Amino acid sequence: MMKDKALEDIFLAQKPHFQDNADFMAALTKRLDAVEYLKQHQEATIRRYKMLMVAAFVVGIVSGAVAVGYLLSMPADEPLFTFKVQTGFLLWLTENSRLLAATGLSMLLTWGIISIISNVQDILRMRASMAMT
Repeated sequence: MMKDKALEDIFLAQKPHFQDNADFMAALTKRLDAVEYLKQHQEATIRRYKMLMVAAFVVGIVSGAVAVGYLLSMPADEPLFTFKVQTGFLLWLTENSRLLAATGLSMLLTWGIISIISNVQDILRMRASMAMT
């Protein structure tokens, strides 16, 4: 309680003096211009993020369609890649190459969708924080 009272006394003792002169107005204008510049910069950054998100989405859709089309156009009994080895891990990898490629592609597309959703939420959060200020 004593510390709070001491802080209160310190704040009450301060009496700011505002002068209506050109220096104060110039400093205030300079600060307001800086705030406006930051606001415009943030809006430009959000626009750039939106354009990059659209570009990433389009590239993801096109590359995913090409990869799925390639996987579906090949015969089902033919592996995607082969090694000239008939034993061990490489043989297993060759036999399951289509399944592994489809699984990898699905995981990559899932990661991409989650990243896009996360970035959209970040942009919306940034926009909300800008609206509050």
